[in-house]
Amino acid sequence: MSNAVIKKTLISLAVAGAVTMAHADVVIGVAGPHTGAYAAFGEQLWKGAEKAAADINAAGGLNGEMIKLVKADDACEPKQAVSIANRLVDSDGALAVVGHFCSSSSIPASRIYEEGGVLMVTPASTAPMLTDQGFPNVYRVCGRDDQQGDVAASYIVDVLGAKRIAVIHDKDTYGKGLADAMKSTLNAYGVKEVMYEGLTRGEKDFNALITKIRSVDAEVVYFGGLHSEAGPLVRQLREQGSKAIFMSGDGIVSDEFVSVAGSPEYVDGVLMTFGASPTSYPAGKKVIKEFRDDGYEPEGYTLYSYTAMQVVAAALSNNNLDPVKAAKWLKSNSVDTVMGKKDFNDKGDLTVSDYVVYEWNAQGKYNQVN
Repeated sequence: MSNAVIKKTLISLAVAGAVTMAHADVVIGVAGPHTGAYAAFGEQLWKGAEKAAADINAAGGLNGEMIKLVKADDACEPKQAVSIANRLVDSDGALAVVGHFCSSSSIPASRIYEEGGVLMVTPASTAPMLTDQGFPNVYRVCGRDDQQGDVAASYIVDVLGAKRIAVIHDKDTYGKGLADAMKSTLNAYGVKEVMYEGLTRGEKDFNALITKIRSVDAEVVYFGGLHSEAGPLVRQLREQGSKAIFMSGDGIVSDEFVSVAGSPEYVDGVLMTFGASPTSYPAGKKVIKEFRDDGYEPEGYTLYSYTAMQVVAAALSNNNLDPVKAAKWLKSNSVDTVMGKKDFNDKGDLTVSDYVVYEWNAQGKYNQVN
């Protein structure tokens, strides 16, 4: 019997009263890319979870116990994600995990958490496969790629009126999944892409690819991937004289996108899909102000991570800190968060997704356009 299964059994026995387990604190992992090329997103997850935990602890904690956060760095690498998932379950004794960020990390890690009876709530992993696995313990407080892809394709066809679309992806679970979802809806509209190609994560010279893009006279370049490749790609497009509209997804929701592009002028006019602004909620406005008063700008997935922690806290506190029962409880109970009331379906997905389109400007900021 594995350590994860033993832990799952002991938790169940403890809650049933067969044994007594004393909690000095409630351990919750915050898993994501805390180092490496995607560390900006890991910081967003950590900052959101950290503040939420501090606010919850200040209000009395979970059933009188304090939350203790454990930072778990997966660097957006699947093998490393599995390693830290095992550590969180077997060594750290985590009851829940806020994370991961990359879908390619979340999917293999989720199997470890399911075996160990650990509640997993991701703020950012959008691949449909994650919840399509059917694990009872896996939730997300963001939307899915098929929902995000629908919004992007609809905007390209209905608003931009474009007919010549080049679809590029980074061959990763998230990037390719997002590109394929957008492409599927695009094709359903009767629009056939003029180009469909993958690039390699970590690559920086896209001149040969851009020559192909220009040769098909693309009106729109849609990229499924993260800011680390999107930035150099859009810069080199502009340097080669391409006027094609550049559009991507939530993988570029970071100031790092501007940095790796080299200058705000290169991101001017770039479109992206992301969730509706949390400033529409009074609780969201309050937390954003508190972050800013502390000198931190809560961009991207910061408030999603805060929300994920609130979901974890509500589920655990209403189920005597039993993560297995907490996971089941979320299927039929709403949670009030800084981003509004969250309800989940049987898969662990939100019942309502709120993707909209944003546009980056020459000042390196983005604003909602629909």
